[in-house]
Amino acid sequence: MNNATKNVAANAEPEGAGATKDLKNALSPEMAAALAALVSAPTDGEADAPADADADVATGPQRCGVIAIVGKPNVGKSTLLNALVGQKISITSRKAQTTRHRITGIRTMGQTQFVFVDTPGFQTRHATALNKSLNKTVMGAIGDVDLILFVVEAGSFTPADAKVLSLFKPGIPTLLLANKLDNIHRRAEIAPWLQSMQERHPFAEFVPMSAKNKNDIGRLYGICQKYLPEAPWWYEADELTDRSEKFLASETVREKLFRFTGDELPYTSTVVIEQFGEEKSKNHKRLVRIAATIIVERDSHKAMVIGDKGERLKRIGTETRQELEKLMDAKVFLELWVKVRSGWADDEARVRSFGYE
Repeated sequence: MNNATKNVAANAEPEGAGATKDLKNALSPEMAAALAALVSAPTDGEADAPADADADVATGPQRCGVIAIVGKPNVGKSTLLNALVGQKISITSRKAQTTRHRITGIRTMGQTQFVFVDTPGFQTRHATALNKSLNKTVMGAIGDVDLILFVVEAGSFTPADAKVLSLFKPGIPTLLLANKLDNIHRRAEIAPWLQSMQERHPFAEFVPMSAKNKNDIGRLYGICQKYLPEAPWWYEADELTDRSEKFLASETVREKLFRFTGDELPYTSTVVIEQFGEEKSKNHKRLVRIAATIIVERDSHKAMVIGDKGERLKRIGTETRQELEKLMDAKVFLELWVKVRSGWADDEARVRSFGYE
């Protein structure tokens, strides 16, 4: 049990604790501490103490290890990765299954380098070539890591969560991250859920949190550090991802595509970068020219993406360009096209040609 959790458990006498006293006595020490942390955690409107994550990881031997962020679709994995890295490198959207690739985020703090891997949500509903590729990515990510962060929604455990949990190999320490804690209003009442999770898997620790809470993110660094081996760093201290700017451009277009089409557009739509190059410019220190094609499966989907008089496609392009200019610190010229490729998600060769494993 980590010091941060011990302190919460020792010092807090939260409202509602008496109602769960008997159940707390039946829990393991780690579970009881997790319950105390859940009940005493700040709710919306309460100020968070500033997180000093560096203080927990500044001392000791040099460490470096790989941490897989795993869970069902749309559970908050990409939001968590971006928060841990400190910058947006993985796309987020309300639409399920927006992460398609194994995305590596890097954060170096003090003597420790954390290498985070964000995976697609494991697919159980449709056996398409695309979903088989996504599931292969998940399996590959969890097979050779030092630590697994199993992300679930606090108070919830679905058949999709159970399927992901069944993939874990013995011997790899796994933390249960009860995410979206800010959605739980009477937190003491989820004590039975914590007990049931304890019975499902021998989790190394239980971490109740919200990926949007800086204090929770700071605490998570200290928890993860002790599971990482003493080893030289893999990357330079200022590197944030091993993905190229071309890849990030594709992901950014896809994020805006899903954001502005909502639930109208099937998630089988994808983005292919046709051109990505840097040019000399007298007026800008960097000038990047990008041409991207949005691939959809039907003519009706193409019309949906383009929108009335091209307004939706224009908005997707404008917001993508503005975000890429911030990420790349460059002037960006972006051209967007929309093409129909019927049935591409069921075609293994075409799935591979679009960059999937």
